[in-house]
Amino acid sequence: MLRYIVRRLAQLVGVTVVLSMLLFFWLRSLPGGPVNAMLGERATPDQKARLEAVLGLDQPLHIQYVAYVGRILRGEFGNSSAVLPGADAMDIFLARFPATIELSLVAVTIAIIAAIPLGYIAARRHGSILDNATIVGSLVGIAVPVFFTAFLLKYWFAVKYGWLPVSGRQANLGCTRITKFFILDGLMTREFDCAASALKHLILPSIALATIPFAVIFRITRASVLDVVSEDYVRTAEAKGLTNRVIRSRHILRNAMLPVLTIIGLQVGSLLAGAILTETVFNYPGIGEALVSSFRGRDYAVLQILILMAAVVFVLVNLIVDVLYAVVDPRVRTR
Repeated sequence: MLRYIVRRLAQLVGVTVVLSMLLFFWLRSLPGGPVNAMLGERATPDQKARLEAVLGLDQPLHIQYVAYVGRILRGEFGNSSAVLPGADAMDIFLARFPATIELSLVAVTIAIIAAIPLGYIAARRHGSILDNATIVGSLVGIAVPVFFTAFLLKYWFAVKYGWLPVSGRQANLGCTRITKFFILDGLMTREFDCAASALKHLILPSIALATIPFAVIFRITRASVLDVVSEDYVRTAEAKGLTNRVIRSRHILRNAMLPVLTIIGLQVGSLLAGAILTETVFNYPGIGEALVSSFRGRDYAVLQILILMAAVVFVLVNLIVDVLYAVVDPRVRTR
């Protein structure tokens, strides 16, 4: 197992290097460039030339890239020019990242808790009314865009009936900040009203964000269980008189979870795309909302750290999925 993890970590380093190169060249190909973003369109050629020299942008690309990697390793991404002018880009990321992680974790938890049991039940009752109804529901979840679902939820439950907050991350209760994960902070400090407020603000955006992962995980679970229940070892277990609980846990779900784990990993990694729209609709202060602001304001410092860290998180999630694969199916370790 240790050798397998080390091999996957080496692959992670390689992927991260390639991602940093793509991000480096992409940012330098954008219209205007970082100099115009910092100085504005009315800056004189002399001012632009002086700033390019200070930033090292007048050097050959390979020298710029080496310096760029060095700054990344030191955590130096520059100062924001649009999202929060003058603030360090790393500080903006550290302030926004916990919000998106909290939202994504709640969303994927909702999707997993709802999708896997429903997928299993629908497969075991193949062709029933429940099976057909859940298939239709999953198709709707995939077809309806996240931002439209977010607008509907916001209108019905926040604007029209006022049951849940319209926007934001937490009510202004003077809560103590420790980890910047508001629910965890409220529980750690026993400020349960703060934790409840943070959870209340998460309900609508997390449900909206969970719709597509739920639909995808449900369909994969259903298809995987249908494949497994027809295998010979399941029929043999039933013929031996094993209990339904043993057959379900040891023979069906254990084998059916392999493709489901892959899909969960991919969905967790792709939640950022949905988070951008969801956070914008609910004015939720996460990295998705900051990414939109940095694109609008051509804030290159914030753009590069948000994109790079999002890519690293995606790769890390897939590494965790690979390790879980090896735990569930030891045969994977030898491949």
